[in-house]
Amino acid sequence: MSKVKYYYDSDTLSYRKVERKKGRTIGFVLLFITASVLMGLILLIAISNSGIDTPKERRLERENANLVLQLSILESKMDLASNVLENIQDRDNEIYRILLDANPIPNEVRKAGFGGINRYENLKGYDNSAMIIESHKRMDQITKQLDIQSKSLDEIARLSADKEKLLAAIPAIQPVSNEDLTRMASGFGYRTDPFTKARKKHWGMDFTAPRGTPVYASGDGTVSRADATASGYGKHIRITHGYGYESLYAHLNAYNVRKGQKVKRGDLIGFVGSTGRSEAPHLHYEIFKEGERINPIHFYYGKLSPAEFDELLKQSQQENQSLD
Repeated sequence: MSKVKYYYDSDTLSYRKVERKKGRTIGFVLLFITASVLMGLILLIAISNSGIDTPKERRLERENANLVLQLSILESKMDLASNVLENIQDRDNEIYRILLDANPIPNEVRKAGFGGINRYENLKGYDNSAMIIESHKRMDQITKQLDIQSKSLDEIARLSADKEKLLAAIPAIQPVSNEDLTRMASGFGYRTDPFTKARKKHWGMDFTAPRGTPVYASGDGTVSRADATASGYGKHIRITHGYGYESLYAHLNAYNVRKGQKVKRGDLIGFVGSTGRSEAPHLHYEIFKEGERINPIHFYYGKLSPAEFDELLKQSQQENQSLD
């Protein structure tokens, strides 16, 4: 209970109660509140200037330090990824594309920048904006280079598959095994006709071998003919290899394939004979490229040793008499 205060009234010569005015009381209250607020602000400013961190500030500082550490780790990983990617790009340009006859991808295409509007405007205005923007730039560049390299590897895989098919299709082995061969009787070029004795162009190579000697497909392909209807060839086989190549095997004794059949290099397709315009049992062998006859001697790199090829080359260049 508040104390009652009195004062002495000289006019009435008596004590009178002190009456507190309401407005004055409110004024005192407002003054107290104002003073309290001012003291609180002064105290807050003093704490802020004193360097004392609040728990929230300490938590934010720890999070910020962790983010900087994570960015640093990410930079190290991007350095490693960039080095690995650069190594793949070098091998892609200097090995794979050269082997497969493909043009290297220019460096300015692989490492082209990004044009247009500022892609990183929304990352500005933070304490570590420069570091964050740089990390995003590097990540975007690596991603773009990976996309280009991925497409390049797809192309390499396709070219490799085509190259493998091409290498398998080229008629690259001797159609009669050396073990079964008596001799290489006549080569490509001008030779003496065995019937007219006139000098004329001989469009293939003649391999002398006993009747019934196996004849092998010199490359992968499809049998386009296996008949005796072509003039002079007797029983013969034609194989279409693709990529413009075709091979012909003439004067056979018998067939081991039929028209439309797919064959692989080294498959047994027929047997040596002397059918058609032939003087003795032998295999007449021709190669076509884009419809033009070419010298088969250039295609025996599949099974012959260098010495065997050298000897065959010498025999093929002799202007002797052909057997057909």
